[in-house]
Amino acid sequence: MINNFLIISCTGKNNSIGLKSDNKFFKEKLQNNINSNNQLVSNIINFAKKYKVEFSEKYSIIVNMGPGSYSSIRISLSVAKGIQIVLGSKLYGYKNNQLSEFKLENIEILIKNKQLKNKMVNPIYE
Repeated sequence: MINNFLIISCTGKNNSIGLKSDNKFFKEKLQNNINSNNQLVSNIINFAKKYKVEFSEKYSIIVNMGPGSYSSIRISLSVAKGIQIVLGSKLYGYKNNQLSEFKLENIEILIKNKQLKNKMVNPIYE
């Protein structure tokens, strides 16, 4: 079961990151501009510091696979894969249409219903 996680939803519109840690959920909407893709790692680090969270292998990474902007999806998948490699975390993907609203209840439904893909995260571009 996925208890603590970082969720990255960067598809070019309504970009957001979320963090569940010790039964608390935090989310932050990101700017949707050309430079926001380049700042994703910084945004995640600052977000974790803001809520005093230190990532470890106990955190799963959940990433939106699209459909969406090629650049946004590639960058978010690369960042998620990098975190997975460094921490030894599990990486899961979901499709845009599986999450009607970026909130904890909906994310937990994805997890509970085993709708997340963890074998091969395949991006879907528009």
